[in-house]
Amino acid sequence: MFCCDQNYLVFAAHAISQIAALHSDRDFDICLCYGERPVTIPESLAHLDIRLCQVQTGDLFQGLRLDAGKSHDVYLRLALPEAFADEYDRILYLDSDIFVQGGDFGALLKLDFAPYPIAAVRDNMQWRTPNRRPRQFKILDLPTARYFNAGVILMDVARYNAQDLLNRCVALGKANAEIMIRHDQNLYNATLQGEWAELNPVWNWQFTWSSRLFAMQQEPNLVHFIGGTKPWKDPKGELSPRFANAFRRFAARYFPDTDIIRSEAATLAPNSWKMRKMLIRHLASSKKTAQFLDRFQGDLDLLR
Repeated sequence: MFCCDQNYLVFAAHAISQIAALHSDRDFDICLCYGERPVTIPESLAHLDIRLCQVQTGDLFQGLRLDAGKSHDVYLRLALPEAFADEYDRILYLDSDIFVQGGDFGALLKLDFAPYPIAAVRDNMQWRTPNRRPRQFKILDLPTARYFNAGVILMDVARYNAQDLLNRCVALGKANAEIMIRHDQNLYNATLQGEWAELNPVWNWQFTWSSRLFAMQQEPNLVHFIGGTKPWKDPKGELSPRFANAFRRFAARYFPDTDIIRSEAATLAPNSWKMRKMLIRHLASSKKTAQFLDRFQGDLDLLR
């Protein structure tokens, strides 16, 4: 399941097309969900068999922290297990700013991660320093705990609903709206406080200055463009051109009227300061990154 508005549809559709290409005979649905802001899928994408779903939450998210220009749809993934409780026993939520490179999504959906309601990948800030205390935890006066990135979340629908995770997150968010940072990622983590199963980072490889070069050897299934730099918003050429080129070809074919993916002339020179900085960061973090990755034996390995 993806949650997005019309502006991000091209990116979500690109990821959907990549998943569909990997699973020509898939035994799972691919859903695109929206809430307050409607989405229209082009007829040219009918071959992807996308299930378009409106998830109505009423005033459930009123009172939660909201960035300027955002709608309450930023919290929509919180409501997915309740909305689809009668239809699905597992939900894999994916952000739209990802690039799919491989992976058996059918096998991932069948993973057993009891007794936890969700499985996810640890946030990149804890890859090299696993005991690092998240800033939100400090603000809420919570002890350090495992902290996951909410860009990819595997949900056990029954356990999620039985543990009332939706309402617990919303209650915490409303009670602390003035001191919350960002949106539902911190609600999830502050509510669960480490009570979740840990997926292999190949399912949510967060592209940072300290991790992107290692991805060439790890070949992650999902590359996640966290932060402000995206393949379609990369004026300094910090990311590999292959990502922007793939998005651009897809947009030209299925979204010819969009201008969100622009051609950028800049590229990161081998002798640039940023390239040198990136190489130094990788060198400095290599040992701890290897220790983090060595905890997993395969793509479908879980840590509890």
